[in-house]
Amino acid sequence: MEYHDDDLKKFEAHGATPLPATNDAGQVEHEGAKIWYATYGAGPPVILLHGGLGHSGNWGFQIPALVKGGYRVVVIDSRGHGRSTRDERPYKYELMASDALAVMDTLQLKKAAVAGWSDGACVALILGMKAADRIKGVFFFGCNMDPSGTKEVEPGPVLDRCFGRHAKDYAGLSTTSDQFAAFVKAVGLMMKTEPNYSAADLAQTRVPVAIVQSEHDEFIRHEHADYLARSIPASELIILPGVSHFAPLQRPEQFNRVLLAFLGKLHS
Repeated sequence: MEYHDDDLKKFEAHGATPLPATNDAGQVEHEGAKIWYATYGAGPPVILLHGGLGHSGNWGFQIPALVKGGYRVVVIDSRGHGRSTRDERPYKYELMASDALAVMDTLQLKKAAVAGWSDGACVALILGMKAADRIKGVFFFGCNMDPSGTKEVEPGPVLDRCFGRHAKDYAGLSTTSDQFAAFVKAVGLMMKTEPNYSAADLAQTRVPVAIVQSEHDEFIRHEHADYLARSIPASELIILPGVSHFAPLQRPEQFNRVLLAFLGKLHS
């Protein structure tokens, strides 16, 4: 029986499954921030980049499957998220991409595959566009690369439950635990003004990319996912049926199968 949490009631109450124990975790000082990371398992490296307002713990259902599949998993809390700090500069996706490279340097990873979810997907694709010598491939789930890609968001109980969980987790993990409202405002400003890459920018991508779109995504237009798949040379479009923007939490086994299949092609 596969795990289902389509309405995110379990996530709201308990979060994702807890991260496994590890002896390899720490912080990298980079560009005015302390960036938290942890690694699990052994094998070809895979970096997981979480969505906006979240943290690495949201990948709790994916890490054991990837470790079992023979991969070394690296999770990173984006600057200002989770256990990572930030300075006073505005949030920028390209700055977050440079943070990920700093973690790779600290871990002495010459090259890695990157899987990103929402904001993390944008960061992952920036890495694929601008640091192709370090990136094996990009699994891009549930994000836009220019303002035309987003829907008008309709409030609802699933979004409310996810937001409530993010607020609880921020209070429990952040060094600025009483500043969630300011955090949301700052991240929201980035989301309103970025990303904004052209088809010509996307066409410069020289690594394999999976554009993964959920059937019921609350934020991203299906036409935009089609456009990304057409604009990025070595890309494929994958649709996840029955799930929304929160597929890694709603039906993790389904999501994991698609992610593992993509990684398997990269390393075949």
